[in-house]
Amino acid sequence: MARTKEFDPDAALQSALELFWRRGYEATSMADLVDHLGIGRASIYATFGNKHELYLKALDRYGETQDPPLLDTLSKPGPALPAVRQMVRRFADESTVEARRERGCFITNTAAELGPHDPEAARRVELSWSHVETLTHAALVRAQGQGELPPDRDPRALARMLLVLMQGMRVVGKTSQNPARVRDAAEQALTLLD
Repeated sequence: MARTKEFDPDAALQSALELFWRRGYEATSMADLVDHLGIGRASIYATFGNKHELYLKALDRYGETQDPPLLDTLSKPGPALPAVRQMVRRFADESTVEARRERGCFITNTAAELGPHDPEAARRVELSWSHVETLTHAALVRAQGQGELPPDRDPRALARMLLVLMQGMRVVGKTSQNPARVRDAAEQALTLLD
């Protein structure tokens, strides 16, 4: 007879996500995971696989929790341009608020740490970025159709520029002691939408 799990796999995955997000992949050992999750190494392997597989599952979970609010913001009926502005300003605020700034963005952290040499992690980063770009592009096309965005603007190019800006804000915000640097960049970028 199979033994029942003595822990909640969903809570353990969330706990692993928090640890990886705070410390990164390389700086988190299996011993750290065992201590932090409060479950045995064998249970971690049996439930999630090795450390790399657990990291990828945590990255997937992060996307599941971060994407819905973005979709809600950008797909509200009515004017679309205020939603795009709200998204960019939210990224700027999150990049400069002390509690969030230290951890940064789990996707951005993964891109910098693992992206260049880990195809599975890089694929998940690319999926996340493509999702943000697609949502932003759709909102900008809607804005253009509603007369909010000038007809000579390229919604796809603007969506890509905003994606790169927002990821850059995450990187700069994580290390800079000057929040104005990030906020000024965001506001300057938003003038391109006028």
